[in-house]
Amino acid sequence: MSAPVDGGLARLLPDPDRPRGWTLLLDGAPQSHVDLDDPAYLDFAYQRRLGHITDLAAPPGRPLHVLHLGGGACTLARYTAFTRPRSTQQVVERDAALVRLVRAELPWDAGWRIRVRSADARAALDRVPEAWADLVVCDVFAGARTPAHLTSGEFLAEVRRTLRPGAFYAANLADGSGGSAPGVGGGAGPLAYLRAQIATVRAAFAEVCVVADPAVLRGRRFGNAVLLAADRQLPVAELTRRTAADPHPGRVEHGAALADFAGGARPVSDATAVPSPAPPAGVFD
Repeated sequence: MSAPVDGGLARLLPDPDRPRGWTLLLDGAPQSHVDLDDPAYLDFAYQRRLGHITDLAAPPGRPLHVLHLGGGACTLARYTAFTRPRSTQQVVERDAALVRLVRAELPWDAGWRIRVRSADARAALDRVPEAWADLVVCDVFAGARTPAHLTSGEFLAEVRRTLRPGAFYAANLADGSGGSAPGVGGGAGPLAYLRAQIATVRAAFAEVCVVADPAVLRGRRFGNAVLLAADRQLPVAELTRRTAADPHPGRVEHGAALADFAGGARPVSDATAVPSPAPPAGVFD
């Protein structure tokens, strides 16, 4: 089925391999996958990475307070509610029409503590209590690009205010071969946007790592990179093990290797921030 939403045209495509599986596309770009029979199933590689981070944010089964900036079909919120019962979650999704479509066509368990608000992600941070979240996930795309105001050091300062001591911040980023040049805030050269985002987050948090397909990290194709940050030691070894066992294995960069990867990239401020690169033509065909 197709329906107009605030951000363009939304389509729900049935998964031929899963009786109640659906892929949500926005203007042709795959945005989310949901299996209504199995909320623990994560189809997209980047969602699996975020699932691993959710698993490692606290001991197994412990409820979490999670803030999702960007909702889509609420795939990760469903996963968290199912794997960590009694978790309390806030989802911020600017596209109100998309929220209504997902509620109607892809409903979740009414007993899950998932609250969805239609608002700008950064503006919504002001209403989140200080030190409330065990995990903040930023997965916001408008027209397949992350808005500039969600990429800066000032934005990360607002995120940090909402985090409990030792809590995780995770972000889904997109960059790689063929993406349109990001401009001033992303610097220049291959993977300039990703390198600048790494520099920005390293300036805000004590520990940072990045998980991605090796081909993306080598700049050979456009794709997702999941960034994880905290002010405590990260579970790099376990995240590496889980990511290597994924259907589409990824690589974890951390420490000196991540610093070398970022090179001379400089942190991004509100004054220099730009949206993430536009995907190359045909990447979603």
